[in-house]
Amino acid sequence: MSELLLPPVFGTVSCTLFLVVNSLYSASDDVIELTPTNFNKEVIQSENLWLVEFYAPWCGHCQRLTPEWKKAATALKGVVKVGAVDADKHQSLGGQYGVRGFPTIKIFGANKNKAEDYQGGRTSDAIVDAALSALRSLVKDRLSGRSGGYSSGKQSRESGGGDKRDVIELTDDSFDKNVINSDDVWMVEFYAPWCGHCKNLEPEWAAAATEVKEQTKGKVKLAAVDATVNQMLTSRYGIRGFPTIKIFQKGEDPVDYDGGRTRSDIVSRALDLFSDNAPPPELLEIISEDVLKNTCDAYQLCIISVLPHILDTGASGRNSYLDVMLKMAEKYKKKMWGWLWTEAGAQSDLESSLGIGGFGYPAMAAINARKMKFALLKGSFSEQGINEFLRYDIFKELSVGRGSTAPVAGGAFPKIHSVEPWDGKDGELPVEDDIDLSDVDLDDWDKDEL
Repeated sequence: MSELLLPPVFGTVSCTLFLVVNSLYSASDDVIELTPTNFNKEVIQSENLWLVEFYAPWCGHCQRLTPEWKKAATALKGVVKVGAVDADKHQSLGGQYGVRGFPTIKIFGANKNKAEDYQGGRTSDAIVDAALSALRSLVKDRLSGRSGGYSSGKQSRESGGGDKRDVIELTDDSFDKNVINSDDVWMVEFYAPWCGHCKNLEPEWAAAATEVKEQTKGKVKLAAVDATVNQMLTSRYGIRGFPTIKIFQKGEDPVDYDGGRTRSDIVSRALDLFSDNAPPPELLEIISEDVLKNTCDAYQLCIISVLPHILDTGASGRNSYLDVMLKMAEKYKKKMWGWLWTEAGAQSDLESSLGIGGFGYPAMAAINARKMKFALLKGSFSEQGINEFLRYDIFKELSVGRGSTAPVAGGAFPKIHSVEPWDGKDGELPVEDDIDLSDVDLDDWDKDEL
């Protein structure tokens, strides 16, 4: 998640509030709290089926899910394991499994290195039904002799089996076509079959390849080159020892991977690369209450711009403002913020709650929805001005109330009006109705007036 999540920062709050915000689950619940310390032993090395929720204590959707998750855990006790990870606190674990929003639920079945995303309902009944369905599939796989996982990791590259199919074997002839001419990111291991370190890395590399393929939708690929056979590549990239891992990105010189050699280390680096090359977050127009609520609930910060009326700027002027926002969304994409905009006057209640209303367009506010605090852009609505506004830890400032921050009026978002989305065109003045004077005797009217 790359720089997926920021840890919560608390200012002047009571101890009671601290406990409430950070304790969606307790030791008395049947939900098992999972951390980087116990996750591998409890989940990955377990023979049990696991349902794991990745949550943030401040997330409204997570808070609403909590009682249902607890009920499901109690109903499934002794049958299916139900766990929860505070991904706001344990960023590395959330990043390892590509968690991009909250809550995210994953099912760890027979193949613990290939967790499945849960896409069902958020009620205890729906969760239990999904767990039993996954359990039924696991039992049938065992009955038919399919383990589904990358078992011992001891097989060689010639032996087949496991998840090594997700490691792409490259040669002198296939390398440029697959890697150099690709828009994807490649992590390539140069190995020698006789090398002990390479044999130790093999199961970790294979397991990571499967997970990375799923988490990045194939945008980051793990590959392997037998350096003893493909000596042209070995010489071309100056391979002197084994294993050597290099990262290839289009238009850039390859760089050495110098991270850890475990699955989790490799996956973490791959997700960082994916985040660096991922598109910026979507820029959404506030056309309904759902757009505002879903965006601001899902992200730690939502950036809202109020742009001048279309009659004041035309399409070209509006697009120039939107381009500035898109560039800033790209620049700050690793922060995982939500980006929204609306037209002046379309959401007047929202403007008033942020102290914008009626003048000074374009305007921008950064809002911490869980604290219901905001800060306004004081400088110019330009790349430089917005960068000055956002480049400091604005989330931290809004969390502890530092700087020029203020509470959202009323302590909650106001009513959002449903409006038609902008059609991308210049605005048009409303057409006045023609007045029909055919039945009026203007001569008589003039005499009466006189």
